[in-house]
Amino acid sequence: MQDDIRDILIDRYAIQARVYKMAQQIAADYGQREFLLMPLLTGSIIFVADLVRHLPVLMRIDVMAVSSYPGKATTNQGTRILYPTEFDVAGKHVLVIDDILDSGRTLNSVRNLLAEQNAASVKTCVLLKKRLPTAPATEADYLGFEIADEFVVGYGLDYNGYYRNLPDIAILHKRVFAPDA
Repeated sequence: MQDDIRDILIDRYAIQARVYKMAQQIAADYGQREFLLMPLLTGSIIFVADLVRHLPVLMRIDVMAVSSYPGKATTNQGTRILYPTEFDVAGKHVLVIDDILDSGRTLNSVRNLLAEQNAASVKTCVLLKKRLPTAPATEADYLGFEIADEFVVGYGLDYNGYYRNLPDIAILHKRVFAPDA
């Protein structure tokens, strides 16, 4: 597995320091107001686990499974909500957690869906945002790191279901995901 990694982009210590600061900002912004934390599975599971440990506020957690990059896809294939199909968000403040923002289509779709189901507010939090030539369809309210347009894995991010368990965010060798390139 280590042979598939080209470089470590963000090490585990920088990630933990930034996650702590993000949690402090979220806690300050929400104050005593209860909210629903909604991680998008499965890419955000490690990020959200670390984030909630630093959130000293009243909250609930309810997950949503979304597919945008099925199998070996390296570009967004369109957002599909896999689970659940209905949400109990009416009148609630919702904070959607995702691993990475590139096109913004996934976050935009989820934000619109929750708004249609009468959430009191919908904010978004992402660990990574790719710097791309075109602006994303939506921006995140809370952002961990902005990165170059590289194919990254680790800390919950995957390629074909693998590499999520890496503790750092790493750049995958192109030969792994585009062997004919």
